[in-house]
Amino acid sequence: MHLFYTPDITGDTYQLNEEESRHCSKVLRLESGDQIQLIDGKGGFYTAEIIDPHPKRTLVKTVVHHKEYGKRNHYLHIAVAPTKNIDRFEWFLEKATEIGIDEITPIICDRSERKEVKTDRLNKIITSAVKQSIKAYHPKLNEPCSYKNFITKPFSEKFIAHCIEEGKSTLNDKITTGGEYVILIGPEGDFTPSEIRIAVLNGYIPITLGASRLRTETAALEACFEINFLNR
Repeated sequence: MHLFYTPDITGDTYQLNEEESRHCSKVLRLESGDQIQLIDGKGGFYTAEIIDPHPKRTLVKTVVHHKEYGKRNHYLHIAVAPTKNIDRFEWFLEKATEIGIDEITPIICDRSERKEVKTDRLNKIITSAVKQSIKAYHPKLNEPCSYKNFITKPFSEKFIAHCIEEGKSTLNDKITTGGEYVILIGPEGDFTPSEIRIAVLNGYIPITLGASRLRTETAALEACFEINFLNR
């Protein structure tokens, strides 16, 4: 299956951008009449036929259009502190996209060692993972947000994972199947006690992700896996 990301597709014909056109005609060497698949990142999955292969502007015509392709029964938003080593954060984005995630917000916390991320590069990693895992929905990557600004935003089911042992539940005990969830994952060094108190005051439920002490990116991925597993 040859899959291309076409976020602005609207009509029956579509011109691939230069990067996708080069991959189509130069790398894959596809020709007129060959069929490819398109995804728009909003649930649209298309089968299309190549009309004019060109290294800069390949033209295709859609043959079949499926709406809400692979739509899941829940919505998952993970707000996670970017890791000091950006490769680990990129790994999380790739794997979470493959497993299933809807929205990611990088949050800047008191103990954050990384304060900035390049969302353009990170979005390319997400797009590549979307195509690799054959998903029609493209996760939304928000710009970095301070913890204090994020924590007051309204959400449906809200959780915070942290390392302090007392008074925590599991996602299995607390989630409503088919719900909309936001889960906070802290930086290396965890959330501060003050940040945890603020979260609880704003309606966040403290949760555990198991007995092991996990890296930031591993904890975020574990939360992603648990939500998807519990909603099967």
